[in-house]
Amino acid sequence: MSKLVFITGASSGIGQALALRFHQAGWRLALVARRTSEVKSWATASAISTSSYQIYSADVSVVGSIVAAGQACIQQQGLPDVVIANAGISIGMDTRMHEDLGVMAQTFATNNIGLAATFHPFIEAMSRRGSGALVGVGSVAGIRGLPGHGAYCASKAAVIAYCESLRGELKASGVKVVTICPGYIDTPLTQKNSYSMPFLMKSDVFADKAFKAIAQGASYRVIPWQMGVVAKLLRVLPNAVFDKALTGRARKPRQNSGGEIQDV
Repeated sequence: MSKLVFITGASSGIGQALALRFHQAGWRLALVARRTSEVKSWATASAISTSSYQIYSADVSVVGSIVAAGQACIQQQGLPDVVIANAGISIGMDTRMHEDLGVMAQTFATNNIGLAATFHPFIEAMSRRGSGALVGVGSVAGIRGLPGHGAYCASKAAVIAYCESLRGELKASGVKVVTICPGYIDTPLTQKNSYSMPFLMKSDVFADKAFKAIAQGASYRVIPWQMGVVAKLLRVLPNAVFDKALTGRARKPRQNSGGEIQDV
């Protein structure tokens, strides 16, 4: 039987690009999303045989919901070879606004607790089997904080640190933990951004590079690599220089001021 990949956030953007790349490589798909009808329409339009995929409805921000989806996958399709915790949200916030504390809580519930809950149903069984890969999708935005992106940047920094911790915990089990940090990827969501996006990469090109990084068992990979260089340079910039460089940069709109919850 062909290998199985479990992907959250499969209704759009990076999630769909990854699903298509794994399908092209002959993998079976376990696709998780809130908007299951969109996943079904996409799979049909992409001529993906119904025998090669299953769709699971889940809200990643609700622990019981995503854990149940993982358990259902094991029961219906078997234990995956790769689990990709891709689902996430990005919402602008302003800490001066009391209601934006809820935005931060919502972001962490999805991007961090949801990521750990995505991995949870598979860890014990993968460890017994002695193989598998857990893939956390972070972001270059997790390397240095950007004005207006406090919740998102903090959550993605936490993804990077969490996956690093989990990698150490599972090293002896044979289960790999891979951290993928996308830079700017061309999706319907990033097309709405009002600020510059250096080294913007097509989603299919990103998916191919991520697929290869996962196959290689890379522990950490920034895609595209140029953004990795930029991120490292930004990390070592003195704070005064970094702050000046961001002066006047457009902020991500707040949810209550024209912004929207974006699945990323």
